[in-house]
This record gives sequence, C-alpha cells and structure tokens, in this order.
Amino acid sequence: MKLRPLSVAGAWEATPQQHGDPRGLFLEWYRFDRLSEAVGHPLWLAQGNLSVSSRDVVRGIHFADVPPGQAKYVTCVRGAVLDVVVDLRVGSPTFGRWEGVRLDDVDRRAVYLAEGLGHGFCALTDDATLTYLCSTTYNPSAEHAVHPLDEELGIDWPAAVPQLSARDAAAPTLAQARAAGLLPAYDTCQRYAETLAAAANSTDA
Repeated sequence: MKLRPLSVAGAWEATPQQHGDPRGLFLEWYRFDRLSEAVGHPLWLAQGNLSVSSRDVVRGIHFADVPPGQAKYVTCVRGAVLDVVVDLRVGSPTFGRWEGVRLDDVDRRAVYLAEGLGHGFCALTDDATLTYLCSTTYNPSAEHAVHPLDEELGIDWPAAVPQLSARDAAAPTLAQARAAGLLPAYDTCQRYAETLAAAANSTDA
C-alpha cells in the first residue's frame, strides 16, 4: 500500500497493490500499521458505515465537533465517486482549501481524513457504494454541515445538476458556519491529535 499526503494537511490517499489471477484479485485496502506510521497515531475504529448513491448525488460537506471529532477512512467498493476533503479548521494554513480524489472499483484507492476536516463526495455512477471506517460513533448533536455548493469553497462537482439531501441543501455557507462558531479550531485539532499520539505511545510502552 502506498500512502500519499494530500494538499490538505491531515488527509491521505491510500493506493493498494492488487494481486490478480484468472480467479479474481486480492488486496489490502486498510493497513493499521502503515496508516498509523504516516498519521502519527492509530485510527481507532468505532463504527463502520456504508452508503449507496445514484449518479450526480452530492453528499456533504460533513464534519463533527472536535474533540472528539470523527476521523474517516473511505473507499469505494462499487462504481465511482469524486471524494472531497475540505479544510474547515479555523486558523489552518490551508483553511478553505479542498482536494478531490477519484475513488472507484478499479484502482480501489482510499482516503483518510483526520478529525476536524470536512468530507463530501459526488457519485459518478449509479449505485456508487462507499464504505467508511470511523474513529467515533455517530453523534447527531455534534454533527454539522457546510453547503457543498458554496461559491467561496468553489468545489468543482462533476454533476450537471447536483442532487442534494434536504439537510445539505439547507446547510450554511463556510462564512455563515464560521460566524456561528460551528467550525473547529486548527489549534484544538492539533492538540487533540497530540493526545491521540501520546495515548498510543503510552499503550506501546
């Protein structure tokens, strides 16, 4: 597995090595040790999610309060999506920046995003199926969203007419979310990551 840091700090692209023969193929789509080495601490697994979306569906941009936030490891097991990571951490050098990675059932890449980062995707095919490994369980009172079509973010969604949920269509813009105090602080996210690293080191010791 090859890990490549994205332009948004705290996000990584994972590309597995696939082993195929006439019977089919085999690959490691998640490696605890490789990811931990790159990120600086393990991804604690608390919940697994699966979503199925029709073509042109856009989901996001979703994020959770930090601490504890919700780190995610996302891959596409059927079809294809443009997976998008957005830096929503106020005070971050890359605040407001986004990067997209194509996830599909050909290259079978995955994306890891740390606590405090926003996540969304656009389905490029019908029945696009994503699986998520999450560091914390779902807590609706701590979950938030930023409007995926916000002009300030300027995300180039590959959909002629993006299909949004009612929740995402009603989400605030980046500026509105910041003014309302909903966005995580970069320093808080950094300190929380340090506590995760410290906890992992004490467990190893």
